[in-house]
Amino acid sequence: MAEVSQRKRVWGWFFFDWASQPYHTLLVTFIFGPFFAAVATQVFMETGLAEDAADAAAQSLWANAMTYIGITIGICAPILGAMADTNGRKRPWMLAFSAMVVIGAGGLWFMDPLGSNLFLMLALFGFGFIGAEFALVFVNSQLPELSADEDAGKLSGSGFAFGYLGGLIALILMLLFFVEQSSGVTVIGLGLPFGLDADAREGTRLAGPFVALWYAVFMIPFFMWVKDRPVSGAGRSVGEALGSVWTAIKRLKSRGSLARFLLSSMLFRDALNGLYMFGGVYATLVLNWEITQVGIFGIVGAASAAVFSWIGGQLDHRFGPRPVIFGAILVLVGVCLVVVNMSRETLFGVALAEGSGLPDAIFFGCGALIGGMGGILQAASRTLMVRHTDLANPTESFGLYGLSGRATAFIAPALIGLVTDATGSARLGVSPLIALFLMGFVILIWVRPEGDQT
Repeated sequence: MAEVSQRKRVWGWFFFDWASQPYHTLLVTFIFGPFFAAVATQVFMETGLAEDAADAAAQSLWANAMTYIGITIGICAPILGAMADTNGRKRPWMLAFSAMVVIGAGGLWFMDPLGSNLFLMLALFGFGFIGAEFALVFVNSQLPELSADEDAGKLSGSGFAFGYLGGLIALILMLLFFVEQSSGVTVIGLGLPFGLDADAREGTRLAGPFVALWYAVFMIPFFMWVKDRPVSGAGRSVGEALGSVWTAIKRLKSRGSLARFLLSSMLFRDALNGLYMFGGVYATLVLNWEITQVGIFGIVGAASAAVFSWIGGQLDHRFGPRPVIFGAILVLVGVCLVVVNMSRETLFGVALAEGSGLPDAIFFGCGALIGGMGGILQAASRTLMVRHTDLANPTESFGLYGLSGRATAFIAPALIGLVTDATGSARLGVSPLIALFLMGFVILIWVRPEGDQT
């Protein structure tokens, strides 16, 4: 069999981001998440809750689901990585995780707009999301094989940019042709194709099967061009993998910079994921946007992410990843301050004219910054992790990276749920993200910019 060129390997690696990003763009943030929140709100209102209380209850339900998903990913990701490092066989794992993505996404077609199966849909969504996150651990670990250290920033940024472009195109297609407005037509005035029923929200529900098909098709280049590079060994049992993970954690005592980076990234990536998970939900519950408006907001964010991920990769290449991360965090803290202090009626305590469009315009600007800075933050963090990676066990190292980003991934949604419950406000519920970003920023000051690669 002919050897796959390095160029094809890189493009195959890029195609994972292209294939998987719509799960995050369409399902987590801009279509399914807001749709689920709107349906849950109606369910809670039918129990007698006022609208604000129902909004808060819906946000808490979404937050609790994300909490349990985060705990599952955090516990399992580093163990799986350690098991795969022994013999280098990542493809069987990737096939299994891909099946989880396709099944989880495809099953969302059965979401009942009346809310009779909310918990089943949350379970299916979580099943697919866990598969996508497990796959990402393995894909991230392949970055050291694909580039020299000095080029990792460019490659990481370009991969995220390519992925965000895929998410953007998928979102545009869904909005133009499938997601129905309250009038029953799409944003360009088309009726739903293929006999889809707008009253049953079949256009919106199609987001799940659409993402499943997109993933299945565009993972083909990855499986064609990114081949395993086996190493000696017979593989590890779960017990041996757990022991390996524990040994890797204990070694952090002698790798202070890596330990501090993992702690810092744990906090700021958790905050960023919180923004992604609750951005569309916020727009639905606080600003009362329709799903199509949230989708347009998503287009702005995804386009910004694609552009800024590439720009961030260039800045990373020139200045290194750490200053790029600092800048992105500061911008995102500013965004959070605006979001927490804005409602349909007020902005930083100043009353707005009835029917004012200012909150909509400001939140669109926030969407551009969330997408752009989020893309930069993820790409630069991946580069800084490469500088701290054990080259003998890259998947295990990135398993620890996944652990730092996911072992506490329940913190942001859990805090959002707690504050939402305590204040009865979906808007104030996102305020804990500010503290998480700032704590990550402070700890990053003591991370070595050149890393401590072994």
